[in-house]
Parts: sequence; structure tokens; C-alpha cells
Amino acid sequence: MSNADAGDGGAAAAQSAAHDVHSQQSVRILVLGALGVVYGDIGTSPLYAFREALFVAASDGSATREDVLGILSLIIWALTLIVTVKYVTFVLRADNKGEGGTLSLMSLAASSLPARSAAILVLGVLGAALFTGDSMITPAISVLAAVEGLETVTPALEPYVLPVTLVILAGLFAVQRFGTGAIGGVFGPITFAWFLALGVSGVSHIVTNPAVLWAVNPYHAVHYLVANPALALGTIGAVFLAVTGAEALYVDLGHFGRRPIVTAWLWIVFPCLLLNYIGQGAFVLNRTELPENVFFDMQPRWALLPMVVLATAATIIASQAVISGAFSLVRQAVQLNLLPRFSILHTSETQVGQIYLPRVNLLLGIGVMMLVLGFQKSGNLASAYGISVTGQMVVTDLLLFSVMRRILNWSVTGALAASALFLIVDLVFLGSNIIKVIEGGWVTLSIALVMCLIIWTWVRGGRYLFDKTRRNEIPLDFLAGNLLKKKPYLVSGTAVFLTSDPLSAPTALMHSLKHYKVLHEQNVILSVVTAPQPVVADSERVKMETVNELFMRVTLTFGYMEQPNIPRALAICRKQGWKFDIMSTSFFLSRRSLKASPNSGMPVWQDKLFIGLARTAADATEYFQIPTGRVVEIGTQVVI
Repeated sequence: MSNADAGDGGAAAAQSAAHDVHSQQSVRILVLGALGVVYGDIGTSPLYAFREALFVAASDGSATREDVLGILSLIIWALTLIVTVKYVTFVLRADNKGEGGTLSLMSLAASSLPARSAAILVLGVLGAALFTGDSMITPAISVLAAVEGLETVTPALEPYVLPVTLVILAGLFAVQRFGTGAIGGVFGPITFAWFLALGVSGVSHIVTNPAVLWAVNPYHAVHYLVANPALALGTIGAVFLAVTGAEALYVDLGHFGRRPIVTAWLWIVFPCLLLNYIGQGAFVLNRTELPENVFFDMQPRWALLPMVVLATAATIIASQAVISGAFSLVRQAVQLNLLPRFSILHTSETQVGQIYLPRVNLLLGIGVMMLVLGFQKSGNLASAYGISVTGQMVVTDLLLFSVMRRILNWSVTGALAASALFLIVDLVFLGSNIIKVIEGGWVTLSIALVMCLIIWTWVRGGRYLFDKTRRNEIPLDFLAGNLLKKKPYLVSGTAVFLTSDPLSAPTALMHSLKHYKVLHEQNVILSVVTAPQPVVADSERVKMETVNELFMRVTLTFGYMEQPNIPRALAICRKQGWKFDIMSTSFFLSRRSLKASPNSGMPVWQDKLFIGLARTAADATEYFQIPTGRVVEIGTQVVI
């Protein structure tokens, strides 16, 4: 080999090594970010999960060694089977172009089984509705559980727990309008410190009673359930609190990718959680009486106040992650036409995922405050917590089968076996949480029911409205042909008419001809559709079709994770021959005034609900980011 070749080889090796170092640094940054966003919820479960399960087992005021080992074994194997096996090993592979979450899974399943799209839509809506309840309960129980640590510092602070919790939550929702970009950099390090504190705290008690490590043997879980059949369901329901937040691994898949999420779980989160739960068990075994608050009572006196502060910070971060997830979920639902348009504000110039929905933020804030005031204690809220999360997991199991079979190309036997195993485990947890309906679970079910009703009304009303308006509209090809034969007075410039039905003449066009008696030289019938994928490439964004020399039909396609921007998308048309100029273009929109009718096909109450939802919808000009100075709105009244 020549010296030149050797030099080239050395340079290539150095470049490859530098790339590897850069990649490793990127993964480390993503792992740190995943700690703050993905694992905030499940990472704060040690505050209350073991305590609630212990209270069920020790209903008579005492807990035996077998009780403690049994509960620990249930928690260990719940974390192992549900998170490590189900989500890390299987669910994270079922991504939709890199994105995860219930609606992403729904889109994947619908594309693989179009004949079952209605049933899949129902499952997707149910999962989204249950997540809404989760997004309200998580901030309430997490922050309240952390602030309750003040009672352990000194009982004199007990009257201040609720006020402090409400102030923290009010501040959390108030700063949402500024976005998470400014404080996002500290989320990861704080959560990393939290997990280290969990691990160290657990180890300090395990060394005093190493025999507690026998809890890793599943025999203790089975023995506890067999020996205590009357307490089994209640204990399993409380144990499930240890895995609440597992859905975040899949929901936030698009933000970090599979590798950082898996790395963070296997190397940091999972070990630290196990150590802390086992440490809590060792602490209880070393005492003669049951502690009131296991997590905070096990801390040394000098570390108690710092741990309360760190726990509060961790719960705020966990709440922030759920709130951001709610914003993303609502945006996806709007794009999929499951909800009316909401005003969406982007809080970052570089990160498209950082959004703020003022109305959603207000409703979430009010809901969380009401939950805190209504339940008073985190232990009371625990009864309402599990149903929404277990319900989401069951929905994921049902949708996962078709994705494994059609998208991941699994055999029928393999897909059925895996889905059945996951479904059986999750149904057991769901059954154990259903018994909490009277104690507080009705809150979650009520929130989900209201959300389902809103989505059902919007989808059903939109279908009726579309059918009614289409019956009264003229086919676009017929109108274009007649106007070409007998042209009205033509004015210069381009007119863009927005419509959801590109085959019919838009209402705004018909009213424009009726009132103004003129037509622009160039007329574009524009429709915006949402693809069953998170992001659409610019090369697939625009579809143009010439009707005749006066009319052109344009379809813009956006992914369900994207915010539609019509002017930017139309600029792509230049590459396809249309010299689009925003300053010489007028956008015509039809603003409908809806009236209820007993003959609409829906009950009058649902008519009125649909009309109310339509009135709350964000202005189309703002939603599609059209310059307000280029928009002409034409009103029309429709009886549905």
C-alpha cells in the first residue's frame, strides 16, 4: 500500500472515529432528554405506589414479611413484563414513520385493515379519550404527593399542603404559553439527579436487610395472591400505579427515537426504580410499626427537605410532559378531523413539536385544580388514576395485533400469542382498577365519556353537514365548462377557494359569482387533506390538476403531526409550473352559520352541541396561516 493510500485510510479512520464520537454524544443528549420527558411520570410513582399497595395489604394495621415480599415481587414483575418486555421489546418497534402514540397506532392499523377502519377508529378515539383523563390526573396526584412530604418535615405544615400544591399547579399552567424550550435544558439533569437519589436511597436500606432481595423471585407474588384472595384485586390495582407512565415510552417515540428511550430505561430508570422499591420494602421490614408515608419516612432527617424539593421538581417535570402530550394529541385529533380547529401557537422557531393551545391549557388547568380540591389527598386520587392508564394499554394491545401482522410481517401465531399475553396481563390490571369506580374511578370514566361524546358528535355532525351541502352544490367540471363557454367579466389575479370537496363548486365561488358577477383570470379550487402518517415530504405535498384554462384543482397534503401552512405549501407549486404570487392572490373562504333542525338525522341536543363546537373552532385564516390581508370571507346559512 502506498503512503498516499495509507494517509487516505488514516484520514477516513479518523473521520469515522469522529463521527462515532459525535453520534455517541448525540445519543447521550437524547438519553438525558428522554429522562426528563419520557420517564418523568413513571419516575415519580415511588412516591405513592408501594405505599398504596402496602395499605391494602395492611388493612388491619400490620404487614407480615410475606406481605412485603409479595407486594415487592408484584411491582418488580409488573415493571419487567409491562415496560421491559411489552413496550421496550415490542411496542416501540410499531412506529408510524418514527412516531408513536394511540392515534399513530390507529393510523397504522387502519391502513393495514381498511375494511375494519370503523372499529379501529372507535378504539383510537377511546384511547385518546382515556389519555385526556390521564393528562388531568397525573399533574394532580404527582405534585400533591410530592408536596405532602412537607407533612413529614413537620406536621405544622399540613394546612399548607393544598395551597402550595395549587400555587405550583397554577404557575405550571401559566408558564405554558412561554413554551418548554427555555427550561427544557434542565429537565433531563434534574430527573437524572432524581433517579440517582432514588437508587441511593434504596441501596442505603437494602444493605441493612439484604434478604429483601428475595422479592425478585415471582414465587412471592404468586404466594401472596393465593394466600390473600380477598385482597388480590385491590393490591394489583395499587401495584399498577408503579407502571403508570409506561405509555409515554411510545407516545414520545418521535421526539427521541427508540435507542435513547431503551438505553435510558435499561441503564438508568429500571435499575433505580427497582432499588428504590426494594429499599422501601427493606425499610418497612426493619420497623415494628407501619409508616404513614414510606417514601419520605425512609429518608434521613438531613435529606428530607432536599428530597421534598427534588421530588416536587420531578413531579412538575412529569406534569409538563403529560401536558405537552395532551397538546400534541389534540393537534393530531384536529388534523384527523376528530375535533374542531384549535388555535395553535408555536413556541419555538426550530422545534415544530413545541406548541401551545390556550383553550386546551385553560381546560386542563381548571380540571386539575378541581381534582386537587375534590380529592384533597394523593391517596384518594390513586383510586381514580389506574383506570385511564390500563384502558389505554388494553387499546394498545388490540391495535397492536393488526400492526404486528400486517406492518411488521409477523406470523398469525406469533402476533396472536404476543397480543394475547399482553392483553391478559392488562385485562387483569384493568379488572383490578374497575373496582375503584365508586371510590374515584368514575372521574376518569366521566372525562373519557365526555371526550368520546365530543369526538362522536363532531365526526357525525361533520358527515351530515358534508352530505347536505354536497346535495346542494354544482359539480365543478360542469360549472367550469359553462363558464368557459360563456365567460363572465374577468379580473386580473388569482382566486383561491378553500373547500373540503374538490369535486363540487365551493359555496364561496357560487356566492362570489352571484353577488360580484366577475371571475378571476386564474381560479384555484384548493382542498387540504391529512395523510395517515406523521409527516409528508415536500415532494408529495402538492397535487395539481388543470380543469380548463380558467380553473385548476390543487390538493395539499399534510401529516397529522404537521401544522398546515398554505402559503408555504403553495410556494412549492412554482416547481410544477404555477407561478404562485401571494401578493396577487385572494383567498375566498365560506363562513357557515349553522342552524339546528329536527330533521338533521341527529337529536336536537346533538345538533346544538355540534353547532357549539363549530362556533369554538379557530378561524380558518389563522389555522392555515393565510395572510389576513389576502382573505375574503363570504357568509352563508346552513340548516343541518
